Amino acid sequence: MPAPAYQESLDYLYSFVDYSLERSYRYSAEVFDLARMRELLRRLGDPQFDYPTVHIAGTKGKGSVSSLIASSLFAAGHRTGLYTSPHLVRFTERIRIDGEEIPEPDLAALVEEMKPHVAEVPGLTTFELVTAVGFLHFARRAVDVAVIEVGLGGRLDATNVLTPRVCVVTSLSYDHTHLLGERLSEIAAEKAGIIKPGVPVVLAPQQREAELVVSRVAAELGAPLLQVGRDWLYAPGARDLTRQSLYIWPPDEQPLMDAFVESGGGEEWAPPRYDIPLLGHHQVVNAAVAYAALRVLRSGGLAVPEAAIRRGFERVRWPGRFQVVSFEPVVVVDSAHNRDSALKLRLALDDYFPGQPVTLIFGASSDKDIPGMLQELLPRVSRLVLTQAVHPRAADPEEVAEIAHGLGARCEVVVPVEAALRRGLDRARPGEVIAFAGSLFVAGEALEAWERVRSAAGREPSR
Repeated sequence: MPAPAYQESLDYLYSFVDYSLERSYRYSAEVFDLARMRELLRRLGDPQFDYPTVHIAGTKGKGSVSSLIASSLFAAGHRTGLYTSPHLVRFTERIRIDGEEIPEPDLAALVEEMKPHVAEVPGLTTFELVTAVGFLHFARRAVDVAVIEVGLGGRLDATNVLTPRVCVVTSLSYDHTHLLGERLSEIAAEKAGIIKPGVPVVLAPQQREAELVVSRVAAELGAPLLQVGRDWLYAPGARDLTRQSLYIWPPDEQPLMDAFVESGGGEEWAPPRYDIPLLGHHQVVNAAVAYAALRVLRSGGLAVPEAAIRRGFERVRWPGRFQVVSFEPVVVVDSAHNRDSALKLRLALDDYFPGQPVTLIFGASSDKDIPGMLQELLPRVSRLVLTQAVHPRAADPEEVAEIAHGLGARCEVVVPVEAALRRGLDRARPGEVIAFAGSLFVAGEALEAWERVRSAAGREPSR
């Protein structure tokens, strides 16, 4: 049970406009006014300038990339802040230092301290206040560096008041199209809004349309652009259900890499290998992007040795992303919530569990591309269970069932998430995979539900 002061602070934060719950607004400078964020931070002493930062935007992968970078910086001996959103289970997950969530009393005290300043700045939103709390917490705890994930878009996001050491743009695809635009070029332009004059940019592999936009913005601002897949090369290595390896090397070492591959690994030279506990080929790409950003930080004078990157990658924790929580039966919790991430999930299921039947437990937010996600996933699904997270944006599963029926799928509705999990476990056949997807909120509730089911059954944790 949260302490009264902490709960009161959450109630206060959520009493402001929360655009993550709204649909009837324009994504414009009139609504998302960075001037009010800058004014609030000015009144608080501009804490965001007390430490160097890494700023990360993107549609998919920005949380994974953020956590990989933060874990490596911590492994290098730096006191490291990490700001992400939304949270899986606890609100305090959003603000961390060296992997530790902000203590509830600290959050309550910072909110209380901010209140007089907030009263003087009209129009502030929930996300702006939470972002200010994160910046303040990092300053008060004297972090050496902070990794800051964009909330929505980039250009008008509350975090876009930084002058970072490096900007990162992860994989771009279609999400929040009612806000950011219907075309990929429009979405890319919003994400590229975090690019600052002269500040290096690391760009993940993109569709050509998005790549051209980000490249153009970087050139216009004189920001050096490093593209993963061009300036840093990568390839997957061995993998199992707990971790995978990857190789990263610069283009001038490609002849050595060719010889290494042709010799079956018998050459004296071998590319650097990194192990990560994050599964799926998309996480190989995310690790390469994180590595490129860390190398930019190193070239800028921050001590980030190779050994620290290896340790950081090995020890990273980012739950709810193709996370295998049980091997018998296999239970996978994923937070895929747009069409592109649903495709990545389907490919990962094919890769890790070829030919095995899949029960999909699916619940989504009402503002997402539910038909698109189901179209990607249904070809891989033998049984579909629809559920609903406890969240204001959660789609009605009966309405999702109508969409599924329109796509020719049979399904059943089981609410809440824990009941859906138990239903899946009760009906699981030998070799069957139970997979959760559709929403970060469903993923979070699934992880909590699994812990209760596991504890009640006396099971050992799988990971």
